[in-house]
Order: sequence, then C-alpha cells, then structure tokens
Amino acid sequence: MRKKNAVAPAVLGLLLLLAWDAAVRFGVVNANFLPAPVEVAKRAYEGLRDGYLASAAWATLKEALLGASLAAAVGVPLGYALARWRAFARAVQPYIGASQAIPAVAVAPLLTIWIGYGAVSITVLCAIMVVFPMIVTTAAGISRVDGDVLGAARLDGAHGLRLARSVELPMAAPSILAGLRTGFTLSFTGAVVGEMVTGGDGLGLTLTSAQHSADVTGMFAAIALLAACAMCVYTLFGLFERRAGARLDGEGAER
Repeated sequence: MRKKNAVAPAVLGLLLLLAWDAAVRFGVVNANFLPAPVEVAKRAYEGLRDGYLASAAWATLKEALLGASLAAAVGVPLGYALARWRAFARAVQPYIGASQAIPAVAVAPLLTIWIGYGAVSITVLCAIMVVFPMIVTTAAGISRVDGDVLGAARLDGAHGLRLARSVELPMAAPSILAGLRTGFTLSFTGAVVGEMVTGGDGLGLTLTSAQHSADVTGMFAAIALLAACAMCVYTLFGLFERRAGARLDGEGAER
C-alpha cells in the first residue's frame, strides 16, 4: 500500500514535467516566460551549491514551522474548548469566522507597525493564517468522540485533563493531525507573504529580488524549492495521520 501511495504522485509529477518540457521545447510557450524544467533544476542546484538558496529556504522553513507551532499551541486548545463548552462556542465562533475574511496582505503591514520588521512579525503572520483549520478540525474531532466511550471512561474515574489526555485527544488524533497537516503546509504561504511585504531573509525575498530583475528562472527555482519543503512537511504529517488512524482502528477492533 505504501508503494502504491508513493508511485501515483511520482508518476503524475513525471508526466507533468514531461508535458512542461515538451511545451517549452516545441515552442508552445515562450521559454522567457516559462523556462524548461532542466533550466530551473540547474538554477536551483547552483543556488543550493552557492548557499544563498539554502540559507533562504532555511529562514522560510524556520518562520513557517515556528508560526504553525504557535498556531497549534493556540488552535488545538481553542478547538477543544469550542467542542466542549457550547456557550463559549456561541460567543466566539462568529469572530473566528469573520477573521477569515481579512487577507494576510492587509495584516502584514499592521504587524510591522506593532511588532517591527523581521522574523517575529512573519512568524506571527504565519500563525494568524493557519490557526483557523487547526481550530475547526480539533473541534470536529472532539465532537465526534463516541459518547459511550466517554461515559465508560468517566465511570472508570477519568475526568477533566485525564479524560482529555487519555480518551478524547487520542480518539480525535486523526482529525487534529489533518488540521495540523493543512496548517503546517499553509504556513509556508504565510512566511513568503510576510517576507515579500515586511522583508526578511527567506524565499520571499529571493522571489522579490528575482522579480525585480525579471529573472523568471530564478523565480521558478525559488518556487520549486518552496514546494519541495511544503511537500516534505505535508508527507510527514500524512504519515503521522495514517499511523494515528491505524492505531485507533486497532484499539476499536480490540474493544
């Protein structure tokens, strides 16, 4: 099953690269606007070899992961609270929904005024962008925990934090991890937006510099590296999610 899961994306990616290369090679698109995959790969290799792309990718990765971690520290407890306390949910949910109408590019300049330029404001922007899916999936997962299981756990003396730690959070883990996977992947977008608007040393700055010099190949190299980082994080959380689901299914079969 794991091999099948890996083969399908690899085949699709290869087909897309071949179609891209053919479109450039046969003049369907202008190479000045869409460079060939080989040229993008060469530029990415040169940037990694010289160190400037590796340094930029590391800066963006740190900002994205720190921002998503901050969002998780807020979003998971808040999602739990929304699922367990209805009065709190009724009061807070409209504001959580309204916050999603505010674009990141509108928040970024405010953060530079409040916090200043640099990694801290970018990290906070990432957290603001990705906390919503973490809240929603956590609340959904906790709400779906079997009431009979909760009742049995309470009869065994599990209440409060013990109930949450030993029953609710483990049973809601697949849903929570799905939100974390979405959030940690989306946080790369927040990091790049923050770097392009507020400055920084990451791939957002690399993209902006390449844009100003009309270096399309350099832009594609930065985008490819950004996509590779996000893909690695997405795949890693997917593995955690499948393991949590398999563990939950195994425990259900034992019961």
